[in-house]
Amino acid sequence: MRKKMNKKDNYKDCWVYILLLTTLVILTESLKYYTFPIAGVSLSYSIFLLPFVYFITNYIDKKYDYKKAISSIAISGVLFVCYSAIISFGLGQRLILSSISGEFIGYVISQLVNLTIFNFLQNNTKSSILLIYLNYIFSLIVYYTFYTLIYLKMILLDQYWQGYFLTLIIQIIICIPIAIADKKIKRGIE
Repeated sequence: MRKKMNKKDNYKDCWVYILLLTTLVILTESLKYYTFPIAGVSLSYSIFLLPFVYFITNYIDKKYDYKKAISSIAISGVLFVCYSAIISFGLGQRLILSSISGEFIGYVISQLVNLTIFNFLQNNTKSSILLIYLNYIFSLIVYYTFYTLIYLKMILLDQYWQGYFLTLIIQIIICIPIAIADKKIKRGIE
């Protein structure tokens, strides 16, 4: 027999999901240097984890609330910047501000866009799988747009655009089961 949890108990285990989100964000940052070739373009292994980052944030919003999801974005973003600075210092490399700021701004803005649209869908629509799926795709496009503009500064390179579209195609495929799983999650803690 399940015991019904009150709101105070409800927040006690939220930190586990915030820790999971932070771990995924840091792992995504770590994997960006490991690449694999596809169609003559070198893609990062981190592209496989990024859709799950949005899924965890949406899960926190659905199971806890919007404020906890915003807190999780802030905590994971700050710890991501700290991790990047510590790794740069530890490896004796120069800290490249455009690298950290591009990824941080891309991460935070795309997460806020994702969360705002997702929360609107949850509260004001039946939130079909298609709408949830399109929200994931739109969030990924927002992330790569800011990442490109601030960090890469490579908008005119042909190889960049091949990598950009291949990355989005792979992530579009990854988002299909994520959107289905997201739709099956019920709101609130049982």
